[in-house]
Amino acid sequence: MSYRKELEKYRDLDEDQILGALTEEEIKMLEDELVDLDPDNALLPAGMRQRDQTKKTPTGPFKRDDLLAHLEKQANEIEDREDLVPFTGEKRGKIWVPKQKAIDPVLESVTLEPELEEALANASDAELCDIAAILGMHTLMSNQQYYEALGSTTIVNKEGLDSIIKPTQYKPVPDEPNATNVEETLQRVKNNDPDLEEVNLNNIKDIPIPTLKAYAEALKNNSYVKKFSIVGTRSNDPVAYALAEMLKVNGVLKSLNVESNFISGSGILALAEALQDNRTLIELKIDNQSQPLGNKVEMEIASMLEKNESLLKFGYHFTQQGPRLRASNAMMNNNDLVRKRRLEDLNGPIFPKCRTGV
Repeated sequence: MSYRKELEKYRDLDEDQILGALTEEEIKMLEDELVDLDPDNALLPAGMRQRDQTKKTPTGPFKRDDLLAHLEKQANEIEDREDLVPFTGEKRGKIWVPKQKAIDPVLESVTLEPELEEALANASDAELCDIAAILGMHTLMSNQQYYEALGSTTIVNKEGLDSIIKPTQYKPVPDEPNATNVEETLQRVKNNDPDLEEVNLNNIKDIPIPTLKAYAEALKNNSYVKKFSIVGTRSNDPVAYALAEMLKVNGVLKSLNVESNFISGSGILALAEALQDNRTLIELKIDNQSQPLGNKVEMEIASMLEKNESLLKFGYHFTQQGPRLRASNAMMNNNDLVRKRRLEDLNGPIFPKCRTGV
């Protein structure tokens, strides 16, 4: 405690004042002491943070060489402790017994035919997924079982596993690059060319981000382009935000494809939110981005799709069953609405109003 109190007097010293009072010779000596040393770098070993002081003359009654010789002699005289314990085969402790799983009394009370019981007990995962698909119970499967079932070649009936929101897998073709003239096509979009109904910029990786945003700005006032695709163009969130603003005012575009890009969850959510103000887009593909969207984003996407009545195809492979089922139901409901409207246009209202009176 006394040593700490003795150091208290150095706490309020002004280092600049002390350095300013040094002579040139003293400053030179200080520089020589600090040459090739970095006392503040904790990553360096101690030998490189301070000068080697092990070769100094002995101070007081202590002699460094005698101490080192004594330590070396002591280390040689003491035998190493035998740590190896011979194996005798003796078992110690309690034998581990796995816990028995609790049996559901409801499931235990269910009885099946012996042949059916034996068939289900010996069925593989692929066969169980096949049975679930036939019975329309595929939503009860786990994520791993669901994706294994989709990619399995042993499952016979996959009709129950198919979904409207199944994404179209984009496969870039490096040997056949896109020959679209980016600047010329952009000018045609700005000029509202009536012969231009589809803009395909897929797999063109050197398109500047401002150019892609210019496309989105030009589509706001375009009356003829019905399909716009920028797959594999390294598009990012600013491009997604520009496309979202375009969707809010565009009333012609039917299909938008932004798969295989670098759009994060916030950019995807901006596109999904723009669907609330759009009544003409029927196809939106956002799958295969550089980073996963996450459960929260998927839930918000499903909520946005439930509020839209015009979108018929949504290209994204949900990782969770909850939002996947909600989005699938939303797309099926929209397709049913379109079918009912088509029937009404052909045959009149399905439920005609009853006339009152005689």
